Amino acid sequence: MNDRASFDVSGHLPAMRRYARALTRDGVEADDLVQQALLKAIEGRGSFRPGGSLKSWLLAIVHNQFISARRRAAVETRHRNSLDGQDHVHDAGEEQRLYLQDVWRRFATLPEAQRAAIHLVAIEGLTYQEAADTLGLPIGTIMSRLSRARAALREPAAAADPALRLVGGRDAG
Repeated sequence: MNDRASFDVSGHLPAMRRYARALTRDGVEADDLVQQALLKAIEGRGSFRPGGSLKSWLLAIVHNQFISARRRAAVETRHRNSLDGQDHVHDAGEEQRLYLQDVWRRFATLPEAQRAAIHLVAIEGLTYQEAADTLGLPIGTIMSRLSRARAALREPAAAADPALRLVGGRDAG
């Protein structure tokens, strides 16, 4: 690839780190995962299709590196609840802060497949098709995983507020 500007990954580092942190639930592991993914991306930059979504390609590498490491280690992630949601709640009242911490805990306990799908759509803003391409899955599988993840995230709140609806991504409506 001769055009260096078309392969500028620096603008996508925050998204890669957020996705890695969502997958690993650990900041140090996330940094290691991003570093491994960047190395893989640089080594394989010739396989990037010009005109394709560099962000989706990089997030797919992060995902594949995570899966490969998980299979090799065959160990559940060590710090399931290491994030307490404090980083995600700033000027909210105490009740709102506690509610968001609860949602974050439920997010952390989602199965990996659901957590990955909802993160890509709701946090990274990928369309359903981009998320499907990133994970190498049919779009229907993404939609199903999103539906189950959203249901799990609103489960405790459903009785108190049946109108609660968690959405995200450009396809949601």
